[in-house]
Amino acid sequence: MSSRVAVYGAGSWGTAFSLVLADAGREVTLWGRRPELVDAINATGVNGDYLPGVQLPDSVRATADPAVAAREADIAVLAVSAQHARPLLEEWRPLWSPSTVFVSLMKGVELGTNRLMSQVIAETTGAGPDRVTVLSGPNLAREIVQRKPAASVVACADHNTAERVQTACHTAYFRPYTNSDIVGCELGGAVKNVIALAVGVTDGMGLGDNAKAALVTRGLAEATRLGVAMGADPLTFAGLAGMGDLVATCSSTLSRNHSFGYRLGEGLTVEEAKKATTQTAEGVASSKAVSALGERYGVELPITAAVVDIIHNGQNPTDVVDALMSRTPKPERFGDRGREAGN
Repeated sequence: MSSRVAVYGAGSWGTAFSLVLADAGREVTLWGRRPELVDAINATGVNGDYLPGVQLPDSVRATADPAVAAREADIAVLAVSAQHARPLLEEWRPLWSPSTVFVSLMKGVELGTNRLMSQVIAETTGAGPDRVTVLSGPNLAREIVQRKPAASVVACADHNTAERVQTACHTAYFRPYTNSDIVGCELGGAVKNVIALAVGVTDGMGLGDNAKAALVTRGLAEATRLGVAMGADPLTFAGLAGMGDLVATCSSTLSRNHSFGYRLGEGLTVEEAKKATTQTAEGVASSKAVSALGERYGVELPITAAVVDIIHNGQNPTDVVDALMSRTPKPERFGDRGREAGN
């Protein structure tokens, strides 16, 4: 295996994962779209726009040229916005070799097509299932760059490829596991952003920890129901890419989705919250795509629907919370294979 990895996306998570890869012994080329940011990273070793004060290892070099990033790299890590991924990957396709392994750090669902990011990668690059992996889990970038202990999941249909990526990013503080359930791992990462928006709203409204715990638990039920309908293993949602990521994103002030929802709960409009948010909150756009997946597979997603009502339909958060709480009471029980009975 080559020691060189290309990382596309110089935001906080792409930069943090570059540090992980470098600490694991890889030479990393980090692509960023803005030449001035790239120059600053190369001059100082710091991505001041996204992770100020964090010194990157010398083995991380930045470039604004995607072809330079691809050169001699047998692993391409994708950390761009989910809603901008398709045109970028179509443009970059000629740069990669037929053996390049792709690692998606993108936690979203594409609007319009309702495709998971692994599907977008396969469609745009022509890569087969043995070359497309997803990395997901409770991975808050600010804690990662402080080298605090963290764990994640590398999901791929091909176990050897998953192990290859696992080895490439395994450090003393970053522990990756492997999993073959790429749909479950990816869906868990996408849905948790939507649930984190809802939790942020209730936190901003001051509704307390009971409300938060209920949303996290019922949000996990939503993700699991949808995942099972899409062919995922329900047990995946009890793991790092499911419950683990959900807890971290819904409880941490470092979460951009939680922070976005919090601003809405405090009374800001969606446009005001967008202006106050310096980085992409993937759940804002993905909430509509997740809702569409629920409709396609006949799965009821009441919390997701509530987020869509607040963000995209202009409804008042107080009215939406009242509507959620007044839904018809139902039993909490689970049937075969973890499928929840009585949506």
